[in-house]
Amino acid sequence: MKTLSFFRLVLAVGLCLAVGALGSLATTPQIPTWYATLAKPSWTPPDAVFPIVWTTLYVLMAVTLWRLWQLHAPSSHRRLAVVLWLVQLALNAVWSQVFFGLEAIVWALAVIVMLWIAILATILACARIDRIAAWLMAPYLVWVSYALALNAAIVAMN
Repeated sequence: MKTLSFFRLVLAVGLCLAVGALGSLATTPQIPTWYATLAKPSWTPPDAVFPIVWTTLYVLMAVTLWRLWQLHAPSSHRRLAVVLWLVQLALNAVWSQVFFGLEAIVWALAVIVMLWIAILATILACARIDRIAAWLMAPYLVWVSYALALNAAIVAMN
């Protein structure tokens, strides 16, 4: 792997993991306190599952960005895919702050709906130029679909 390509991959992974770390700053202190007091559906996964899943998803998202950045020449299609990728990452960061930081589960539901739409739009934009990049985002869409349902159930139960 060329030095520039490796640097881009490290930068993409670092960006995604930084968003994950930022989210964990709001999330981690709330798990044993506020979050533990919420009524949750029986299909809520154990708390230990979340960091494993999210770390994996952040790495897949990073590889998606790297593929867009490294393997494709600048174009309007690539620019759209990267902008949508950045929008979904920003919404990802906002959700943790709203749900856990602000304890605003209804507003978090609105954010996660926007996140779901942004991920789908990103996948569709990626598919136009790089099917592998699009498929790398698919597990993320599946997990956020589950998280959206979980967020909605928590709103309904609380």
